[in-house]
Amino acid sequence: MKKGFVYLVGAGPGRADLITVRGAEALAAAECVIYDKLANPALLKFAREDVEVVHVPKRIGEGSCTQDEINRVLVEKALAGKTVVRLKGGDPCIFGRASEELAALNAVGVDFEIVPGVTAGVAVASYAGVMLTDRDTSSQVAFITGQEAPGKEETGIDWDLLAKFNGTIVFYMGIGNLDSIARHLIEKGRDAQTPAAVIANATLPTQRVVRASLDKIHAECTRQDVKPPAIVVIGAVAGGDVRFDWFSKRPLFGKTIVVTRDAAGNADFAGRIIKRGGNPLPFAAIRIKPLTDSNEFLAAMARFSDYEWIIFTSSNGVRIFFEALAALGKDARVFGSAKIAAIGSQTADGLAQFGVRADFVPDVFTGKELGRQLIGAANVQGKKILLLRSHIASNELVELLSAAGAQVDNVAVYTAVTEKREPSRLIEGLREGTVNWLTFASPSSVDGFFEQVPAEAVRAGRGKVASIGPVTSERLKQHGVKVDVTAAEHTIDGLLDAIEEIEKRYIN
Repeated sequence: MKKGFVYLVGAGPGRADLITVRGAEALAAAECVIYDKLANPALLKFAREDVEVVHVPKRIGEGSCTQDEINRVLVEKALAGKTVVRLKGGDPCIFGRASEELAALNAVGVDFEIVPGVTAGVAVASYAGVMLTDRDTSSQVAFITGQEAPGKEETGIDWDLLAKFNGTIVFYMGIGNLDSIARHLIEKGRDAQTPAAVIANATLPTQRVVRASLDKIHAECTRQDVKPPAIVVIGAVAGGDVRFDWFSKRPLFGKTIVVTRDAAGNADFAGRIIKRGGNPLPFAAIRIKPLTDSNEFLAAMARFSDYEWIIFTSSNGVRIFFEALAALGKDARVFGSAKIAAIGSQTADGLAQFGVRADFVPDVFTGKELGRQLIGAANVQGKKILLLRSHIASNELVELLSAAGAQVDNVAVYTAVTEKREPSRLIEGLREGTVNWLTFASPSSVDGFFEQVPAEAVRAGRGKVASIGPVTSERLKQHGVKVDVTAAEHTIDGLLDAIEEIEKRYIN
């Protein structure tokens, strides 16, 4: 049996894209990933699909794991010969009990590597626009744990020194003991008016920053019901300059945006929302079902070299086509001298990922404009054209090309079917006003969504509705739903741009 190996990887402060390059490399090599609640599950996107995942939540209550239990799992997986990644929030060597896990590995002769991570105290301050050091007010920083070991008879924190510390104090895991922390510092001589800031859910769209004087910070956090995880910053810099709070100034910051594509499409969409500061709420209304095992598709592949134009009308169609191509033992060479058209930039980007450049992309990303502009730009008279697209796409493109004299084969490579979801949480969010936007990227997602969520729940809610294009907007209107904005550019980024423009009006 091969010898196991363990990577102790710092998962970073919250956002999945804040992991280090080395951390992502370790995840890609892992056969087993062991992670706790402070490590974002989205980090698993860096791991291979067949990786074994072990969740070891370290929280008080039912279902939580003790450190001894975690050590046991770590040793067990490593001794089974697996390459193991132990994901630990922030940096593994900052209040992460890494020494206990490494001691357990050493005891059984398992080799390991420590992969540093972005520690929470530093990242939290950066995302709140708080400079932990400042040449005028703070030339030193102290990182302190807000929770010492249970049952410890004497504190390891020098409160006398901290009260006199001329710099910034950062408490990890301090929200539960915030009242005690503030009281200890004030009793030992710290000015009660010292600025303090509590940053919760840092780097995530749900980030919150609460500022108050040291003597009032606990009461203010209680009033605002701040929950862990949170970092406490105490010192002159905690008063901060609100102009530096860049993250919360993003137009979509804190906005809950429902995404209704298929699961894979929602994952991509959610990532784009997070980068703009928004809070995505996935509700996969549809599932993409490949149809590339049909006789129609296989017959088209058999005469593929006969076609002079190949047209793709979605990135899903591109992906599924190339998956089928690989299964048939073929690659992009099948296109030969044929020219390739894509309905829009997103579809063209999908082709580019497979090393194929689209010869034609219309200025307006709709089937109608694709047909109209292609007819104007190229002589399609008598040309053999293959459309590779959804089974439920409209016939408008086929009719336009056929009317221009083209010989069109319309072949479905996939279809969209309704994906059943539990809608109660979403309906409640619409009712309570916690959902800010509903987004729709296709007519099929509209139909799938309203098979499960009553249109009345949307009409009665305070959330706005955004559509990727006119065809999708028309389908929404057929369901009796008002469309607040239709994207000018019919892409996911164009849809988010349209939402941002609306939100900026409210900000300004």
